[in-house]
Amino acid sequence: MTTEEATGLAEPDGYPYQDPHGGPARGKLLEQAIGREVHRQREKLHLTISELAKAAGISAGMLSKIENGATSPSLSSLEALANALRVPIATFFKSYGDTRSATYVPAGQGLTIERRGTRAGHQYQLLGHVPNGPLMVEPYLITLTEESDVFPVFQHAGIEFIHMLEGEVLYRHGSRTYLLRPGDSLYFDADAPHGPEELRGLPIRFLSVITYVREE
Repeated sequence: MTTEEATGLAEPDGYPYQDPHGGPARGKLLEQAIGREVHRQREKLHLTISELAKAAGISAGMLSKIENGATSPSLSSLEALANALRVPIATFFKSYGDTRSATYVPAGQGLTIERRGTRAGHQYQLLGHVPNGPLMVEPYLITLTEESDVFPVFQHAGIEFIHMLEGEVLYRHGSRTYLLRPGDSLYFDADAPHGPEELRGLPIRFLSVITYVREE
């Protein structure tokens, strides 16, 4: 049995699979943070590993291990690297322990949003947001409880992912329609016109996750 078969993480058609829980062990987080910063500072000065290793008086193999987070560098090695890179030694620790934002939304308490096309019986609840960073991710819980003759058509930048939780809806994306039932998913370019075309089983509930690059 292969590793992929044992873990269930086989890569379909050569598509690279990223294990979301396969990150570094907790004890290696500091080494990883130091390694990333050493690599970043070396790249800023356009130095090769050999050039920086020579300037710092350490072996190229040791420097490679430090940048890959595979070893715990001594304070003397960090001091030598800081001097060679002309940065304070504290620079190597600045990304360790950085605050990472998180949004907790208790059940039923998502922020109700008035999106364009929202009408009676069409509820959009924003389940979280990230206040900064280059990438915007907007997760919505959408509930449709009343029939309507006219449905909103959306068109916006980015990528959208829909996962059906309840009900049945005929959903349009561009020139095609998809019948979505509980458990079905739809992933698409949101720049094409899209939206529910026919509500076939009320109530309807689905998750919609919109991702796009934040405008400066």
